[in-house]
Amino acid sequence: MPMNREILKEIRNGNFSFSLLCNDYPELAALKHIPQNPEYHGEGDVYRHTEMVCEKLTELPEWKELEAEEQELLFLSAAFHDIGKAYCTKEENGNWISPKHTMIGEKEFRRIAYKEAAQFGLTFRQRETAAKLIRYHGMPVWFWTKERIEFDLLKAAESIPLRLLYLLSKADVQGRIVKESEKSETQVELFADYAKELGVWDEPYSFANPYTKYQYFHKEGLWHKAELYDDTEFDVILMSGLPLAGKDSWIEKHGAGMPVVSLDQIRGQLGIPPTKGSGKVAQAAVEQAKTLLRKKEPFIWNATNIIRETRQKLVALFAGYGARVHIMYLETPYQELFARNRKRPRYIPEHVLEEMIRKSELPDTWESYEVHRVIS
Repeated sequence: MPMNREILKEIRNGNFSFSLLCNDYPELAALKHIPQNPEYHGEGDVYRHTEMVCEKLTELPEWKELEAEEQELLFLSAAFHDIGKAYCTKEENGNWISPKHTMIGEKEFRRIAYKEAAQFGLTFRQRETAAKLIRYHGMPVWFWTKERIEFDLLKAAESIPLRLLYLLSKADVQGRIVKESEKSETQVELFADYAKELGVWDEPYSFANPYTKYQYFHKEGLWHKAELYDDTEFDVILMSGLPLAGKDSWIEKHGAGMPVVSLDQIRGQLGIPPTKGSGKVAQAAVEQAKTLLRKKEPFIWNATNIIRETRQKLVALFAGYGARVHIMYLETPYQELFARNRKRPRYIPEHVLEEMIRKSELPDTWESYEVHRVIS
């Protein structure tokens, strides 16, 4: 891949050509010959479908009304919207399926754009906008099948303008050969109508307060227009980020003397090597945390916490004691991360670090009372 490129400029300079973009980004060229179920994709493989989606996107009436950067980000998202299919497509009972390809696509796009930052040239905001458009691009077709039909819209609106998601989904539906395509297009239009009705067409929903917002996304059946009394009593900071992202330095500078529950420190105290005894270390850390929680004493939980399920279990535990949980996510450039690792006494094998990058799930703003990001 050529060095020192900026993909958004390439997209515009190439006059929004998917085939030209594929010349420089092999991840897109790899979509050739990845099969799809002909019942839903009569046009052929993933490459041909993506090419059609990109063409349809620039033909939409709304396209000319977009700002330049919005056009570039939407085209980027369209080009990579089915990248996940390259990793999960398989044959099952005689049919080609791509389970969870949107979630996989979000992670893979983020990983590639993070690792190849010099080639993509994206800001954190640009990268995450594209990643979330990839993640949610199918939602406008099926949102209405959910029991709480507003829930997924409000969650997606926390990350991206739904008016952009609407255009990507509209192009996705039009960029294929399928029976009853009009039905899918009607559903996408219903999505637009409902997003406007909810007030999340162009911005996140304005909840009554941060506590109500947290409870809405974690308590089944809560009305989004509710206004709950905030009875939280103290603060807990949950650190999140890859090893060597700068969490310890941030705590030293901004921790204000708060007690720190550090999994690395506990591991060292117990003499447990990095690859063993994770359960025992976590149990000891939770006991330390519970002691502080019972006393309503603010503290910092210091660990990588790169998996959402892990974060959510901890957030629920802390919130259950009346804490306002703040997730503090730190990110440092890929090359800097590996440079720091080579100087570290407790060296992490590079393949282990690469796997952690692949598995990482960035904290979304709905996950806790507040989510903060420090990007270096």
